[in-house]
Amino acid sequence: MAIKVLTKEDLEDFKKELLEDIKGLFHSKVSGQKQWLRSAEVRELLNISSGTLQNLRINGTLRYSKVGGTIYYDFQDIEKLMQP
Repeated sequence: MAIKVLTKEDLEDFKKELLEDIKGLFHSKVSGQKQWLRSAEVRELLNISSGTLQNLRINGTLRYSKVGGTIYYDFQDIEKLMQP
């Protein structure tokens, strides 16, 4: 029976692989996000009032689509808005 000795480098490689796997899991969770959000969901996500959300629509900061009487926002546009 052969004995394999683990070195510090082996553990560092394992750590890097593990961190990449964890990042991948978080990324897939984000990509699992609904693509279209309603106004209430956007207000909660951004922690803003209805008036502020309306101002973002009016001045063109946040694009939207209106289907029937409901306004929808693309999640990717919201992500861009939240980035500094």
